[in-house]
Amino acid sequence: MTVKEYADKSVLCWLATVDEDLMPNVSPKEIFTALDDETLLIANIASPASEKNILANNKVCVSCIEVFEQRGFKVKGSARVIDAESAEWTGYLTALRKLADERYPIKNIFEVKIASSERIIAPSYFLFSETTTESQIEGALAAYNVTRNT
Repeated sequence: MTVKEYADKSVLCWLATVDEDLMPNVSPKEIFTALDDETLLIANIASPASEKNILANNKVCVSCIEVFEQRGFKVKGSARVIDAESAEWTGYLTALRKLADERYPIKNIFEVKIASSERIIAPSYFLFSETTTESQIEGALAAYNVTRNT
């Protein structure tokens, strides 16, 4: 699977930034999408620390995991803050509005240009040869006490 495919399957991503003193900050983001395998868009709804950090140091790391499969991607790249005056604003906002309507106040958008990516998988996949995607899903459903919609 690709970064875009996992981003589409994930309900949260985690954005890691650093401030001007190189103190790390990790913040979950609910409204995000991958335009393709080179560009992530993350809505800034309530993340003043992430915004401030990106303006001070644009290097970021973003992880997204499909929670039941327990697989996903970690990407590293450069971020910039896109606001209503930016040329990309309308197209980017349209892409994010497919995920959340106007009740979510998008202050601006973090555009992440991906420099590198790597797969993330739960240790079970390489520790136990019998582990499959289906067994991971079944185990997660049991652990979280949820059932599948069929």
